[in-house]
Amino acid sequence: MKNSAMVMQIQDPASQRLTWYKPPLTVLVIKKVHDAQILAPFVQLVHWLVHDKSMVVFVEAAVLDDTLLAEYGDFTSVKERLMTFRASTDDLTDKIDFIICLGGDGTLLHASSLFQQSVPPVMAFHLGSLGFLTPFEFNNFQEQVMNVLEGHAALTLRSRLQCVVLRKSQDDNKDKKKPTTILVLNEVVVDRGPSPYLSNIDLFLDGKHITSVQGDGLIVSTPTGSTAYAVAAGASMIHPSVPAIMVTPICPHSLSFRPIVVPAGVELKIALSPEARNAMWVSFDGRNRQALQHGDSLYVTTSVYPVPSICAQDQISDWFDSLAECLHWNVRKKQKQMDELSDLTHSSSDNLEELDNNHDERPSDT
Repeated sequence: MKNSAMVMQIQDPASQRLTWYKPPLTVLVIKKVHDAQILAPFVQLVHWLVHDKSMVVFVEAAVLDDTLLAEYGDFTSVKERLMTFRASTDDLTDKIDFIICLGGDGTLLHASSLFQQSVPPVMAFHLGSLGFLTPFEFNNFQEQVMNVLEGHAALTLRSRLQCVVLRKSQDDNKDKKKPTTILVLNEVVVDRGPSPYLSNIDLFLDGKHITSVQGDGLIVSTPTGSTAYAVAAGASMIHPSVPAIMVTPICPHSLSFRPIVVPAGVELKIALSPEARNAMWVSFDGRNRQALQHGDSLYVTTSVYPVPSICAQDQISDWFDSLAECLHWNVRKKQKQMDELSDLTHSSSDNLEELDNNHDERPSDT
């Protein structure tokens, strides 16, 4: 009899499809801030969603403060029908059916930060700089949004990291505040901050001390974040559907300290070594930067709340297209075929025969 524990269940990423249990009615539109080029697409989109599709559209309150929007006549007729919120005070949980991002990768990171639990499906249009996480082009947005509304789309479930900062004072029961919990889509970075000394950081995996990091710092990233800061520090690129956590040292003072990949289900603990000469600094997707002192700890695990990213094509094509277009992965001039080199080959052969003939005609030494 087979032991079920010996059988590995492997999910095909292609099985992850967008399914609506009820028609979507509310949409959150996030646009890149301080970019005048995105105003026209933003106005076109919200006008179409409100008037043509009769949807409830949420935007951040700060978006309506942009004085340049007054120059767009179409926006005046739709402005009063938009629902606004403030990220610092309002909770969007269970209010949004899906999200549309206009801009670069930062808009998707911002959308992730707005939902510290379940995240609605995210459709990201490439209107920024790099666009690694934004596979959609805006020129035919109506057709593409209609495909999403009808459920004709694949999903990539991008895992996030749950990061918990536990202060020493909390261990001593002197501070009754809850530990700080932050979810990140790309990475959490621990570094030496402004100190001139090497960081000296202890790394634990499921309570076991693995190693001490002596260098500029450490990057703990998701597979999505493997193509961000981590790849610049020498890590491998991992498809976002792979369940894993990447641990990448930043400029380690060791020739043998290579990046590693650990299972998604483990818990990492990061703390200052007792011998550390300085504090360590931590940032979460480039935000909420704060210092960690001796006795403070950072716990990192894989969150149960991923970011469902809507694919323009499918999980595989979108990722490899981004590698090629954004990072120019394996871009090289192709080697010519043999028939293209035939003339050169014949020419070389003729030259060799001529040299041989000339050699035979030389007088022999006496």
